[in-house]
Amino acid sequence: MTRFSEGRAFAVGVIILAAGRSARMGKPKLLLPWGKTSLLGHLIEEWRALPAKQIAVVCAPGALAIQADLDRLGFQAQNRIINPVPERGMFSSIQCAAQWPGWQAVLTHWAIVLGDQPHLRRQTLRQVLEFSAAHPANVCQPARRGHGRHPVLLPGLVFQQLAGSAARTLKGFLAARCRRIAHCELDDPGLDLDIDRPKDYQKAVLLGYGQTHRREQQRLARRRRVGCPLKG
Repeated sequence: MTRFSEGRAFAVGVIILAAGRSARMGKPKLLLPWGKTSLLGHLIEEWRALPAKQIAVVCAPGALAIQADLDRLGFQAQNRIINPVPERGMFSSIQCAAQWPGWQAVLTHWAIVLGDQPHLRRQTLRQVLEFSAAHPANVCQPARRGHGRHPVLLPGLVFQQLAGSAARTLKGFLAARCRRIAHCELDDPGLDLDIDRPKDYQKAVLLGYGQTHRREQQRLARRRRVGCPLKG
């Protein structure tokens, strides 16, 4: 764990937004295959590995397929947040998460994670976390070519302000706090892509599996350097 100058441990709570209708995809996009699991399963695995201190998934009421996938993944029911009005859009899910009483008291920051970006490099996510730990009072975002992207990292005081905000979108909420935003410029092409339509999913698969292949080649190269057998 990284520590702040005042001695507090940097501990991140992750909000995975999974209450959308996936209307343009025509099916629940978080249940699309990703490697040996689903998009949702991959996101949970990634943030556990980084690691996140606590992960919560925001779902729509009656989203039985999402709930079934969370059951399959062994994701605890107490870390599922139900947004009763998902038709109001993404910001309503974010506010539900901000109002939720189940967060651990040790958390200092919250990451707002889109449910449709499984293709982001783990190193990208790690760099955003490290950047946030180095700028603990700021809202931190990855950026590419000068444009802020997701995930967004919020310090505790700003996260608390979400609960009663009159803003209609996250963009509007952040615009009112623009002086507190710090951007971490990164060259990850996945930052520019959200999965909305089938063609976006195909692009994401190419990006995501391309980096999986690169990681595997790097792993094999390391094993060769130290003289380890390549199996296993």
